Amino acid sequence: METIVYDAKGEEKGKIELPDSFGMEVSVALLHEVTTAYLNNLRAGTHKTKTRGEVSFSGAKPWKQKGTGNARAGQKNSPLWRKGGIIFGPQPRDYYTKMSKQKKRLSLNMAFSAQLKNGNIIVVDSVKISEIKTKKVTELIKNLKACGKKIVFAIPHDADFKVAARNIKNVVVENIKNINAYQVLWADKLIITPEAVDLIKERQSA
Repeated sequence: METIVYDAKGEEKGKIELPDSFGMEVSVALLHEVTTAYLNNLRAGTHKTKTRGEVSFSGAKPWKQKGTGNARAGQKNSPLWRKGGIIFGPQPRDYYTKMSKQKKRLSLNMAFSAQLKNGNIIVVDSVKISEIKTKKVTELIKNLKACGKKIVFAIPHDADFKVAARNIKNVVVENIKNINAYQVLWADKLIITPEAVDLIKERQSA
């Protein structure tokens, strides 16, 4: 399976052979499961409401039981009252969802395959920039006709490029060794380099 390689000016430079996994059949159910797990693991789980025992109110009875004409009331912290405690409200919890290595690896391959089928993968020969300027990254994106989209650069570690791109909205630079299926699927355009393709092949053959 081959795809076109572009240079930094957006012109065709040649072709590159992609791993066979880029053409595998996609399981929507597996991608949904893994994506949900990744999103769960990003959650802090610090949500909290106060119960009637935690609300700061006096424990005194608001008025006497009989004779006022009002309904019976025991305490102001009752969930029935304004500013009272919350019944069955959210409490802190751990949302961590465990995934097997096999599912992580398989879902990543499927994510690459889905993006390739949708025409969302761009291979550029190099992302090296002459100076650490946001403008350089913006020009590259413009030349590759990926403007105004959610873009993920899945490339080998490049600290200079990551610094130059960090101020651009909806642009993520991720080390190809650390990328996951959710990040791949999040992108409207996934930009990779031949070196990244080689690293993907190495990881799959390991």
